[in-house]
Amino acid sequence: MPLRSDWSGDTCAVARGADVFADPWSVLVLREVFVGNRRFEGIRSVLGAAENVLSERLRRLVAEGLLRREAYGSGVRPRQEYRLTPAGADALPVLNALAVWAAKHTASPTTAEMHLYCTTCGQESTSADWCTTCIRPLTVSTTAWERPTAPGVRIDLAESFAS
Repeated sequence: MPLRSDWSGDTCAVARGADVFADPWSVLVLREVFVGNRRFEGIRSVLGAAENVLSERLRRLVAEGLLRREAYGSGVRPRQEYRLTPAGADALPVLNALAVWAAKHTASPTTAEMHLYCTTCGQESTSADWCTTCIRPLTVSTTAWERPTAPGVRIDLAESFAS
C-alpha cells in the first residue's frame, strides 16, 4: 500500500497543491534552494536526508517544474545544481505562510524564529505575501529571510535566485 495518495488529477486546487507541497522534505529542499543552497551535498548536509530520499525529492521537484537542473564545473564526473524556475519562485508565499503560521501557532525549541523582511522598505512583515508596512508584494526580488540558525543575518532571496 502506498504511503500517500496521488491528488495531481484532482479538480480541487488545494488537493493538487497538497500533492506537490505536502511532503515535508520537498518543502525543506525548496527552502534551501531559496537561500542559495543549490547543490546536492550542501542540501543533504543541512537537511540530514538520506541520499535516496533527497534524490527522489529533487527528481520530483524538477518533474513538477519547481526546480531545474543545471550543470556546473568541468571534469570527468558531471555535477548538477538546482535552481528555482518561475513556478518555484511563485512558491515563496507558501513557504512564507508556513513560517508565519508556525511562528504563531507552534512552540519553538529556542527563542529564535524565522523572520520575513521586505527589501523594498527594509521592515519585517508578518504576512506571507504582502509587506505589512509598505503594502507591496513579497516576491523573490523583494524578500529577505532571517533564519533562526543565524539571527541578525538577512538572506536576500533575489541574490540567491539570480542565475
